[in-house]
Amino acid sequence: MARVGDAPIPKKSLGQHWLTDFTSLQAMVDSARVQPADTVLEIGPGLGTLTELLVHVADKVIAVEFDAQLAQELPARVPTDNLSVVQSDILSFDFTALPPNYKVVANIPYYLTSNLIRTISETPNQPAMAVLLIQKEVAERVVARPGAMSLLSVTAQFYWQTSLGIKVPAALFTPPPKVDSQILILERRPTALFPDVDAKSFFRLVKAGFSQRRKTLLNSLSGGLHLTKPETQVLLATAKIDPRLRPQNLSLEEWHAIYTATVKN
Repeated sequence: MARVGDAPIPKKSLGQHWLTDFTSLQAMVDSARVQPADTVLEIGPGLGTLTELLVHVADKVIAVEFDAQLAQELPARVPTDNLSVVQSDILSFDFTALPPNYKVVANIPYYLTSNLIRTISETPNQPAMAVLLIQKEVAERVVARPGAMSLLSVTAQFYWQTSLGIKVPAALFTPPPKVDSQILILERRPTALFPDVDAKSFFRLVKAGFSQRRKTLLNSLSGGLHLTKPETQVLLATAKIDPRLRPQNLSLEEWHAIYTATVKN
């Protein structure tokens, strides 16, 4: 691995951008409300600047690093008994091996965002909270309201109470990315948003709706669910949803109404 002084040169192919700004790093720890009894999963620890803060407040930190060289060097960078380093792709990591109510705190590569949110949402052992530093525009998409919804925002808000932390300017990273970042806070819902819903069936419906997001619900659901337009009109009428709306206009409650209508029909 190429190096400048003691620090490896970030690999563009892995979306590596080092963050050493203390205020930003501390804001991530504070947003996660890390307590002395907590187990924290850190994803992509890199040089360990966030790891150093986490090990001082958490009971245990498990750092999952894809880059083999960085994973090998991290224990020497952050010498402590409560750090465990795993060299792995987080998307193939076994979350069920973690204790219940662990927390995720991570400055992640932008390209990983959607897949990671889906992964931590669908694992049987969800974290109690996830605090992710991601691309600002994507963070805003996750917390979007009806009118600007997407498959990502519906997925996140189905499982999590979502909010935003501080913005982190691109200039604070090495090398600076092309866009600013923002802290995204995901808090696990204490009870299921819709207890009567089969998640796979619900998201099959939502994906059908967003399959042609520029089209009306009548057209996108008709195509995505392989229904005739008259059948789709009946479905939407049962749910009391205007067929002229576009998928980004719907709230989660309105998606639930359509789901309920599909179960009845």
